[in-house]
Amino acid sequence: MISDVIRKAVAQFPVVVVTGARQAGKTSLVRHLFPDAQYVTFDIPQTAESARLDFGAFLRRHPDPLIIDEVQYVPEVLRHLKSAVDQDRRPGRFILTGSQDFMLMEGVTESLAGRCAVLSLPTLSLAEVDAGATTEKMDLFCWRGGFPELWQRPELDREMWLGSYLSTYLERDVRNILNIGSLRDFDRFLRAAALRVGQLLSLSELARDVGIAPNTAKSWISILETSRQIFLLEPYHSSAGKRLIKTPKLYFSDPGMLTYLLGFADWESVIRNAVWGAVWENFVIAEVHKHFFNMGKRPPCWFWRTVQGEEVDLLIEVGPRQFLAIECKTSARVESSALKGLAEIERCYGAKTLKKAAVVCRTESPYPLAPKSRIVALPLAGDGGLVEWLS
Repeated sequence: MISDVIRKAVAQFPVVVVTGARQAGKTSLVRHLFPDAQYVTFDIPQTAESARLDFGAFLRRHPDPLIIDEVQYVPEVLRHLKSAVDQDRRPGRFILTGSQDFMLMEGVTESLAGRCAVLSLPTLSLAEVDAGATTEKMDLFCWRGGFPELWQRPELDREMWLGSYLSTYLERDVRNILNIGSLRDFDRFLRAAALRVGQLLSLSELARDVGIAPNTAKSWISILETSRQIFLLEPYHSSAGKRLIKTPKLYFSDPGMLTYLLGFADWESVIRNAVWGAVWENFVIAEVHKHFFNMGKRPPCWFWRTVQGEEVDLLIEVGPRQFLAIECKTSARVESSALKGLAEIERCYGAKTLKKAAVVCRTESPYPLAPKSRIVALPLAGDGGLVEWLS
C-alpha cells in the first residue's frame, strides 16, 4: 500500500520526502521502487561535505532522478533544492529520506513548502508480515517487533539486535540533537516512558523518576515523538456537558522495542505481568496508526476519557463528529463491562456518533457481542480482523 502511495507522489511532485524511524526500511524501499535513480547518502561524511561545500557541482555530478538518503545530516541542501526545483518543476526529480524528523521537517517547512510531498514510513505492520496470523504468530510479532531486518533474517537474536539498535539511536540521533556528554539519563528516561505506556502523560512524574527538570522531560518526549520512537494519542474533548481529560496518552511505535525496554526475558513473562493489558492496547493502537500511514494519511485518531474514568481506548474520525470506536481487551471472550465506555460516549453525544464499534481481543474469529448489536469482537489479524473492519 505505501509503495503505491510513494509512486503516486513521485509522479506528481518534484520532491518527495520519506521519513520514519531508523531501520524502518526507507532506503531499501525507495531504491527498490526506483532502481534507475541515482543514489547518494549523507551518512558518508565525504559525500555530505561535498554537498555542503558546493551543491551546484554536487547536482551536476549526480543528475536527477536522485535519491538522497539521510538528508538531515546536511539540512542546508533543502534551501538549494528549492532553487533547483523553482527552475525545473518536473515531478520525480528528488526523493529524500531521513530518520530525524525534528531536524528535517523544519527545513522542509521553510524551504520546500508546496514543492514536496511528505510521507511517513512506519515499521512493518502485522498485516504486512502475516495477514492471517494465528495468536501464536501475533505474539511472536509483538515480541519481535516490526523492523524489517528482524523478519528478513529470522536467525537474528532479537535482544542483541534491538540492543544494538538502541545504542545506535542514542549515539547517532539523540547525541547529535541534545549535544550532551552522557546518554545515561536519556536511556533511563526512555525506559521510564515504557513503564507508562498507555497512561496519561505526566511530564512531572517522568522528570522526577529520572532526576531531570520537567522542561527537559518535555524536550525529550518531543525528540522521541519526532524520531518515531513514540507517539502521543490526543484526547477528544468536544463539550458534552461532562468534564473530560485533556492530557495525551503515550504509546510506542514498535511493539518489539516496547517489550525490549520493559526488560522481559521471554514472551510468557509479558502475558503474566500486570503491564500486559497496556502492551496489548499499545499493539492494537500502533497497528491502526500503521494502517493509516501506509495509505499516506495522518491517523485521525483520539481517545475519550472523563475525569470519572469512563473511557474509550480509540476513536477514529470518519466524518464530522462521527467515529469508529475500538476497545482493546486481552481475553478471548469479552465481558459486558468492556462496553461501558462505548455506551457512555453514545449517551453523551448521541447514537449516531459511533458509525460502528469493536472490541479487539484475543479471539480467533469475529463475533457479535449481543443480538442485533453494532458492536463486534474482532481478532487483530486474519479474516474478519481489524484491518478488514477498518476498510
